[in-house]
Amino acid sequence: MEGSSSTKWVGCLREVKTVSLVAAPMVVVMVLQFLVQFVATMMVGHLDQLSLSAASIGSAFSLVTGFTVLVGMAGGLETLCGQAYGAEQYYKLGTYTYCAMASMTLACIPISILWLFTDKLLILAGQDPSISILAREYSIYLIPGFFAYAMLQSMMRYFQTQSLILPMLFASLATMFLHVPLSWFLVFKTELRFIGAALAVSISTWANVILLGIYMVYSSKCAKTLPKFKFREVLSGTGEFLRFAVPSAMMTCLEWWSYDVLILLAGLLPNPKLETSVISICFSITYLHYYIPYGFGATVSTRVSNELGAGHPKAAKMAVQAVMILAGMELAIVILPLFLCRHILGYAFSNDEEIVDYVADMAPFMCLSATMDTLQSVLSGVVRGSGKQNMGAFVNLGAYYFVGTPLAAILAFVAHLGGKGLIIGLATGSGIQAAMFGIRLILIDWEEQALKARERIFHGVELQEGP
Repeated sequence: MEGSSSTKWVGCLREVKTVSLVAAPMVVVMVLQFLVQFVATMMVGHLDQLSLSAASIGSAFSLVTGFTVLVGMAGGLETLCGQAYGAEQYYKLGTYTYCAMASMTLACIPISILWLFTDKLLILAGQDPSISILAREYSIYLIPGFFAYAMLQSMMRYFQTQSLILPMLFASLATMFLHVPLSWFLVFKTELRFIGAALAVSISTWANVILLGIYMVYSSKCAKTLPKFKFREVLSGTGEFLRFAVPSAMMTCLEWWSYDVLILLAGLLPNPKLETSVISICFSITYLHYYIPYGFGATVSTRVSNELGAGHPKAAKMAVQAVMILAGMELAIVILPLFLCRHILGYAFSNDEEIVDYVADMAPFMCLSATMDTLQSVLSGVVRGSGKQNMGAFVNLGAYYFVGTPLAAILAFVAHLGGKGLIIGLATGSGIQAAMFGIRLILIDWEEQALKARERIFHGVELQEGP
């Protein structure tokens, strides 16, 4: 027994090292991706409260109705591409990626039309008309980047599921070097002001797509997984992609929408400009942290899907254990500085002392929210990697909309806790989500999941032509 236990620990430590080599650059990629919006919001915050509120509401509306949908749909590739790569069905990996690009680009069209009516929809939701009109302008300038984002999310899953993280890292770094001076110039040196931030986001997103596209076409590492585009095969594979993409989108949207619902609720509180600005800043900070465990979630999704596709259920289980260890270490490192620096956090977004002091009061609740986010984001990665998006969608519906959001509204408006009540409600929803996913993880039959993955990937393989 002693030898068996020792072997298990050695294997776990080896897996920790393996996932660390993937997770570390993946976390940087996720953070850099988020910083594109984060930097834009920071710069707009130094204009005035109205501009910050408009940019915040515009970003929230575009996120809730569009960007989240694309991220969720792309989650279907984490199951299909990851398991195809593990099963060495490289041709299918490329075909699934083409299916995602086509499907997600088509999905952008009706959503972009919806954004043309942003102001009317926000006013119907009870938002301040002056903020809503400016939010519409912000959303419209995000439309070009929205189509680029559909391509970017597909490309990222293509690279991620093959553990080709360095191309994404270098492309994201190059994009950020472009984005910072571009945002500064468009916001402060042109008459565009806060609209310039949205335009900078669109230009930078296209730059990232172009860089990754060049690597995909010309790198030898992508040769066997990037077949020629064949319309008939993409059309026949789209149904299978959508079978995972739709519940994956629901799973992701139900979670992310809860954040944006709370921003909209903040606009209904007394002093909406202050409340919306502070909640936006708090969510920007928690979003920034969220992308660290989200990077761990992407890593465990890749490891789980690869190992299940390869028929190695024990390795998949060990990958989950290793990533949970890394996530726990990350949480311990992040929470303490966040709490200790609470009195200066607000200055990164605004020079308004009222906003800065309010952000400091919210810091303990942000720490609570960050803790819950770490747990649920890693476990969500396991759900995506094992193809359990349907279950994930139902869990998120119950956690956030039957418990989290109603509790947030009661605490904010009935108990008069304001923004603090909104954060507490959100953290409660995340905690319930993590608990439900944790219970499902304990009960999962890894052998059965490996068999299902192999059956899924090899089903119809004889219909596939060679590259």
